[in-house]
Amino acid sequence: MKRYEIATLTIYMGTTAKAAEAVKAYTDSDESRGTLLGCWFSDIGQLNQLIIFRGFDSVDELEAEREAVRRSNNPFGCAEFMTDMTLESYAPFPFLPPVTPAEDGPIYEIRTYQLKQGGLEPTIAAWEKAVPKRSEFSPLTISMYAVDGSQRITHIWPYTSLEQRTQARTESVKAGAWPPVGGPDWLELDMKSTVAVPTAVSPLK
Repeated sequence: MKRYEIATLTIYMGTTAKAAEAVKAYTDSDESRGTLLGCWFSDIGQLNQLIIFRGFDSVDELEAEREAVRRSNNPFGCAEFMTDMTLESYAPFPFLPPVTPAEDGPIYEIRTYQLKQGGLEPTIAAWEKAVPKRSEFSPLTISMYAVDGSQRITHIWPYTSLEQRTQARTESVKAGAWPPVGGPDWLELDMKSTVAVPTAVSPLK
C-alpha cells in the first residue's frame, strides 16, 4: 500500500532557497528512497518551516528511508540550515488516487485534525461520499491518516490564491457540499492549519 511522509524542518531565517536545493539534491541521489512530491515553505502558521512531502511505494521503503534519515549526520543535506526535524508517516484514504505532480497552487493549505478514538473508519466513509462534490469547488491533493503518533488525519488542498481559497470554502459550505455529513462528529478540538508556498524545486506547484 502506498505511504506518504511529511518531514518538517525548522530552518534559520533566510535559508529557504538553499535548504530546498539541498533537499532536491538529496532526493535525486541514489541514496534516497521515495519520490519528492512537495517542498513548501510556511507562509501562514508556524514560520521558518520547510515542509517536505514524499511518496513511497511500500511500508518497507518508507521505514528504510526513515531509518537512514534518522541516523544521518546531515539529514536531507540540511544540517547546516535547520534546528529541528519532525517526521510523520501516513497512509492515504483508500478511495483517493496517488498524488502526482501538478500545478494547482501556488497556495497549499495543510490541515491536521485530531480524531476521537474509533473515528477513522467513519471519517473515511464520510469523506468518500463528500469529496467528489467538494472537488467541484477546488481540488484535493490528498487526505491521509497517520500511521504513527496520535490518531489524526492530514489533508492538503491547493488554491490559486488566498481569495480563491475563501471563495471555494464559502461556496462549498453554502452548497451543502462540505463538511462531510457526520465528519465533524469524530473530530477533537485540536486542529491546526498551515498555508505554504512551493519552493522552486517542488513538483507540486
